[in-house]
Amino acid sequence: MSYKLLVSIVPHNSGEVISNAAKSAGAGGGTIAMGRGTASNGVLQLLGLGDTSKDIVYIVLEEEKCQGVMKAIIAASETKKHFGVLFTLEAGSFVKAGNNELKKEAEVKGGEKMAKATYQMINVIVNKGYAEDAMEAARKAGAGGGTIISARGTAKEGDAAFFGMKIVPEKDMLIILVPSEKKDDIVSAITALPCFAQAGSGIIFCNEAQDFTVLGKK
Repeated sequence: MSYKLLVSIVPHNSGEVISNAAKSAGAGGGTIAMGRGTASNGVLQLLGLGDTSKDIVYIVLEEEKCQGVMKAIIAASETKKHFGVLFTLEAGSFVKAGNNELKKEAEVKGGEKMAKATYQMINVIVNKGYAEDAMEAARKAGAGGGTIISARGTAKEGDAAFFGMKIVPEKDMLIILVPSEKKDDIVSAITALPCFAQAGSGIIFCNEAQDFTVLGKK
């Protein structure tokens, strides 16, 4: 059986709208993480990601249920203005760094589809305080905005010696959604930053964001 990871980024305290709609369409439970948006007002028109707190909703479900769950989420958010974004990832490739294979998007009725376009989710994990630098470099390379999630490392002292990484417990995870053709330029701009000069100071991996949909009304 094939599985997909459904991801939605919406205003803070709105994650339950997504999870409840998903459950009504047959999905199981999900996970809601809290982040903050970094997008400018111009990008807000496209992605619905402003400089405010965000809920990031992760739901793993069977692939055959995906379209029905997406339709339920789109219907639940259609009256909300600039509500956020919705996309899916192949669950089997979600953990594989640098997975750049491009695929056609599936047809989904309702919502605002980015027709004939593929999107990439760029994931940047850096020591706390450097996500803003990474986002600024990404903007200069053509990105609009992103979402920063506070995180923490779990490496042990022996792991640090083995991988050549310095242990810094507090981490920032930056998620940036971009058209696929901009991905390489943005990744190159981020890796050229001084904070990436030292080995083990950060990690970047990418996934194709399928079924990309803007939630809510314009």
